[in-house]
Amino acid sequence: MNQLQDLSKIHGLIGDMFQWPKTEAEWAQYRLTDEQITFFNENGYLPNIKLLEEWQVDKLNTELAEIQDPAHPGSELFYEFNSNESADPDLVLFHSLGHWRITESFHDIIWNPAFVMAASQLLGDKAVRYWHDQLFCKPAKHGGVVAWHQDYSYWTRTKPMQHLTCWVGLDDSDVDNGCIHYIPKSHSWGLLDKPDLAGDMEGLNQYLTAKQQEQFKDKVAIEMPKGYATFHHPLTVHGSYENSSERSRRHFVLNVFADGTISDSDEPLLEGVNVIPKGEKMEGQFFPLLFEKR
Repeated sequence: MNQLQDLSKIHGLIGDMFQWPKTEAEWAQYRLTDEQITFFNENGYLPNIKLLEEWQVDKLNTELAEIQDPAHPGSELFYEFNSNESADPDLVLFHSLGHWRITESFHDIIWNPAFVMAASQLLGDKAVRYWHDQLFCKPAKHGGVVAWHQDYSYWTRTKPMQHLTCWVGLDDSDVDNGCIHYIPKSHSWGLLDKPDLAGDMEGLNQYLTAKQQEQFKDKVAIEMPKGYATFHHPLTVHGSYENSSERSRRHFVLNVFADGTISDSDEPLLEGVNVIPKGEKMEGQFFPLLFEKR
């Protein structure tokens, strides 16, 4: 396939990474349990959901290495591209948005049946529409931090708040190489001001009450093998520390919202994307419907 083609124009699977289920029985294998959904609702996150086989992870990592090159012919299709977004000059954090438009496998992962089924259930059995993707890469020995934050604090240009984040590892992740951490039950805190995402790890502290700061003692490190995912609520406070290990820590993020979400801005919602006027439904080329309510 021509790498210069904008794959956001294709709403469905292109390659052979996944097979779209045709019957309810085929969909059933991907359903979360009632216990998993209860855990998510109580704690604001749900870890250790297998989404990818090792060969699929390898394929994605091959494409990742290609598109990290600023000279890649599809680079103009990124919404954002930061070879190093870290505020610390001694650390590195690669961060980009929009790679689903550039390569086949990163396009098709948003139509991964295991992902869309879980997303629908965690959104309350609603139809799922795509928001945007992200790539975060922390190289060995000097990988940068992602500061404590809530995702929706960066997304208030869309409403109502009916969003969901899925974090998927392309490397085994643990405390040593900078895995994601959560503050359990922090999704009940309400919306906080947003810090610099790649700045001071503890920048969120200035917006917290003393009680909320105390709850940071309960933070949970999410250690998972590559190919596994963790989902979280748009208000769940999360972040990840630097990678000082001998191993890289690469992951991608899929952000979605329930169908019916509307624009709350007359400015472009993503760089290079046509304006959706304030009050209009989020839909069209860049915000495809991934999964209909079953």
